[in-house]
This record gives sequence, C-alpha cells and structure tokens, in this order.
Amino acid sequence: MNKAFTKESDNEDDDDLQLPALPAGGKNYITPQGYAKLRSEWLDLMDNERPKIVEAVFWAASNGDRSENGDYLYGKKRLREIDRRIRFLTKRMEIAVITDPSVHVGCKQVFFGATVTYADDSGLERTVTIKGIDEANTAHGEVSWISPIARTLLKACEGDVLRLVMPDRVGEIEVLQVRYPSPEAV
Repeated sequence: MNKAFTKESDNEDDDDLQLPALPAGGKNYITPQGYAKLRSEWLDLMDNERPKIVEAVFWAASNGDRSENGDYLYGKKRLREIDRRIRFLTKRMEIAVITDPSVHVGCKQVFFGATVTYADDSGLERTVTIKGIDEANTAHGEVSWISPIARTLLKACEGDVLRLVMPDRVGEIEVLQVRYPSPEAV
C-alpha cells in the first residue's frame, strides 16, 4: 500500500524525550536568565500557540471528512509538536537548579556562570562562558557546564595550567582571566 494512504499514528512522535545526558546526581544547573527564558517559552506555548492550534483543529474537524482535510491533519501534527515541547520544557524546569553566578563577583576561581579567558598550548586565546545545558549557545561563546572544556576549567583559578583531553590529543591550557556578571546585570 502506498504510504500516502496510511493513517499517521499519534504515537509516531514518541513521548520518550531523549534529554541531554546529565552527570550523576541529575542536577540541571541553569542561570536565572536561562530559567526565565524556558518559562517564557513554556507560557507562550500554553497561553498563546496551543489555544490557537486547538481552535484551528476544532474548526477544521467541523468541516467534515478529516482524512482529506489538510488543515485538520496539519493542525493535529502541530499540536503534537507543541505538546511534546511543553512536556520537554516541563521536565527541564522540574529538575532545574537555578544558580546565580553574580554571587561570585570578584572571585578568581571558576564556578558555574564564569566567563573564562584561557590560552591553549599554541598561544591562542579563547573566552567561554559556562552556562546550563538548556541555555548554552556555542555561537555566542557559551559552553554547557558538562562540556569537556567546562569540566576542565571548573574549580581552576587564574594562572592555573590544566590538561585538556581532546579527541585527537591532550593539550595544556592556562586560565588567564575569570569574570562573573555583576549583580545589577542579572
């Protein structure tokens, strides 16, 4: 039978969300801004987007034959996507441990939320900010606290020389500067 004529299963979009792996202990550290962003997305989906799609699906269903109704089929698919994202965000917020990095202002040791400038063994300087799994954006120089570079840097102090294990080699990095956001910026 042609795939075009088979019924799409509601279970096809699988409820078993594969969350990024957390280290033993299962804590999901996140900054207050990162948590606010997750919550804002969750509220927008619950209060705005989902009700609009439910209304569109209801309207499409009232038009009759659902098997050939594109609005109904697309609406149901979109509703499943929204519900899946809502469940994902709910689970992430439930296990979130909100950690404010501004409490470490002036500290020269690397903790969650630090912006660290380091030099590798070739002398190339890089700056990364250690953030939560759900908020890290590598395009903006943010790395997850469970990434190899963050794990290497955590608990180090300015001036420390560390061994960084990379897939192809082991290199050395030197911590040049550690900064935290000021309390006003948070």
